[in-house]
Amino acid sequence: MPGAIYAEGLVKTFGEVRALDGVDLDVPEGTVLGLLGPNGAGKTTAVRVLTTLLRPDRGIARVAGLDVLAQPDAVRRAIGLSGQFAAVDEYLTGRENLVMVGRLYQMRGRDAKRRAAELLERFGLADAGDRPAKTYSGGMRRRLDLAAALVVSPPVMFMDEPTTGLDPRNRQALWDVIQELVAGGTTLLLTTQYLEEADRLAHDICVVDHGRVIARGTSDQLKARTGGERIEVVVHEPGQLAAAREVLDAVAKGEGTADPHTRRLTVPVTGGARLLAEVIRELDGRGVEIDDIGLRRPTLDDVFIALTGHAAESESGARAGDPRAGTAGRGGRGGGGGGVPADGDAPAGGPHPGTATSAREGVR
Repeated sequence: MPGAIYAEGLVKTFGEVRALDGVDLDVPEGTVLGLLGPNGAGKTTAVRVLTTLLRPDRGIARVAGLDVLAQPDAVRRAIGLSGQFAAVDEYLTGRENLVMVGRLYQMRGRDAKRRAAELLERFGLADAGDRPAKTYSGGMRRRLDLAAALVVSPPVMFMDEPTTGLDPRNRQALWDVIQELVAGGTTLLLTTQYLEEADRLAHDICVVDHGRVIARGTSDQLKARTGGERIEVVVHEPGQLAAAREVLDAVAKGEGTADPHTRRLTVPVTGGARLLAEVIRELDGRGVEIDDIGLRRPTLDDVFIALTGHAAESESGARAGDPRAGTAGRGGRGGGGGGVPADGDAPAGGPHPGTATSAREGVR
């Protein structure tokens, strides 16, 4: 049975740019799918298709059991969306922004005000709740936008790089909120450039590149694809690098690396903590003084580089000439979230993101 978010063979092109090239997704109810990919990989385009903001050229997409193309209004009622860029009305206060979103959800005025107060407190904005949003810092606007996405807790949520611009404390607070939502049964598709975030939150991860899913699995499964463990050693003196290298080469299961400037040696190994203990004894027996030594498993950064050939980068740095650059207003009745990059077929001259008009347009 298809999951709460399901896509099969999604294709979307913008001129010569093939943003989606046969994307398949299946997210079981009550789980988090982390969607990772480099600049222009198609992550935001996939989110826009699944949230009814963009029609695919080909393929099937269902959200909460509803056909995205045949039942777009019903899909919007079942989802929440927080886009890449904060879309709030800067002339309204933080509280008024949240109440407005609640009223667009057809909440009673009293309930909308109560929910707004709860969210302002939860996101650390209670003291600034009655100030116009134009006086907020960038991080505060981002938090307000995220709060707007949670005015009503929908069964399916889409968060497109939700913690971009947040400091570590507020990022941690949002992670706690996300985990609470999922524990309550919410299904979440999360795009992120913070690989630690995907490692922490996602039950499954899809890596996309050039519009295709190039790898999928749990964090542990993806890490296993890059090889096993590594021993890293930092020697105290540069002159001891050669002796340490001999010890590590004797146990290495592949080519190692050496950095004379940091006095660091790294080799792939198998054997875990027992082998590490043997290496420490051998180094000590040879009189090699070490500043640091450890056994490290591959990280998602290692996975990302191995699969795509480069590190993760922000989607906002899209390829020059990519028609997906730009912004659009808040989307979806259940969206309640910030604007997302506009695609090539977005109408020109639409409402400016961050205005009350853009919010109203998104719920038609």
